[in-house]
Amino acid sequence: MNLTVKPFHQSPTINSIQKNTSISILLPNLDGGGAELVMLRLARGLANLGIKVDLVLARTEGAYLTKVPANVRMVDLKSKSPVILFKTFALRRYLQQQQPDILLSALDIVSAGTWAKLLAGVDTRVVMCVHTNLSQQFRDKPDVFVGRVRATLVRWFYPWADAIIAVSQGVAQDLACVAGLQVQNIQVIYNPVVTPEVLKQAKEPLNHPWFAPGEPPVILGVGRLVRQKDFATLVRAFALVRQRCAARLMILGDVDKREPAIKPQLEALVQQLGLEGEVALPGFVENPYPYMAQAGVFVLSSIYEGFGNVVAEAIATGTSVVATNCESGPAEILENGKYGKLVAVGDATALAEAIVTTLRNPTNPEILRQRSQVFSMDSVVAQYLEVLSNLINHEHH
Repeated sequence: MNLTVKPFHQSPTINSIQKNTSISILLPNLDGGGAELVMLRLARGLANLGIKVDLVLARTEGAYLTKVPANVRMVDLKSKSPVILFKTFALRRYLQQQQPDILLSALDIVSAGTWAKLLAGVDTRVVMCVHTNLSQQFRDKPDVFVGRVRATLVRWFYPWADAIIAVSQGVAQDLACVAGLQVQNIQVIYNPVVTPEVLKQAKEPLNHPWFAPGEPPVILGVGRLVRQKDFATLVRAFALVRQRCAARLMILGDVDKREPAIKPQLEALVQQLGLEGEVALPGFVENPYPYMAQAGVFVLSSIYEGFGNVVAEAIATGTSVVATNCESGPAEILENGKYGKLVAVGDATALAEAIVTTLRNPTNPEILRQRSQVFSMDSVVAQYLEVLSNLINHEHH
């Protein structure tokens, strides 16, 4: 089942959507995840075109609060526990007062966006933005019952949305199965990963001894320290790489409060494999892009993804990539292996082999940078504008 993703080359124009259009973006918070960063970039891209953008947060907390652009208004729903209930009723009040033309709702399994619209009795068009492979995410939950309940909620309530946007073809196909929707009714728009800021930040100096001239190449992984990212397989692969060539491994990413045991487990594995001093876990880094730009190879070892922003970011800096062929995203970004090696999930031997091959024969950085333009802010904002203006114009006819 092949979906077409239209490449946009022109800059987005405001003609397709009126200047007085108001768009609200709903998120649980601004924790340091990929989906939050994507929606923030989208907010900035839309606001820069003169569109009125509100960023509506169930709770104003998280690592990205400082990244909210000045031309985007932040609205705090001040949700108490149970968050879902408070969020939905607070959102209903907000929708009644503000009546935005569009509500883009992300990380919203229970469809609070559509519930709030129904309760508010407003004409706001609700667009669900799906950032991850839902069936994988539900399976990944320790509580099987919770996963089943969530899948049921998606099947019941996602079809109520006015439009659904998925961040990759794999996510769209998976969502079609979970929600019982026709796949052609789900729009696929890749994430706005490549921004002028990212490219500028990638050029910033990096004062880390491992990146000094003449040092062994650094193998880099980036992501929260959660089971989904499977950094344990990356550490095991690194142990095999070290038997064949000099290299170091660095994993940038925060401990997730829901999975605090992952970091000590990784540290124990590093010790067990005798790799102390060659593996670094520095935690969350405000600007990871110079690390990407100067790494010998960037590795994504995930069990599943929605898109895999870090893969697109790494190729934007011109760094060669090795990724697991997980559902979903990496194979689409790397065009089934044309722009970087893909290996089976959880296979440390295959991962090590691909890393060594890539260190010895990196991909031409210019080819990678050209590929990354598909994920540029202008291209993606143009595609969102097209979907949103169709919704608004549809309403006026």
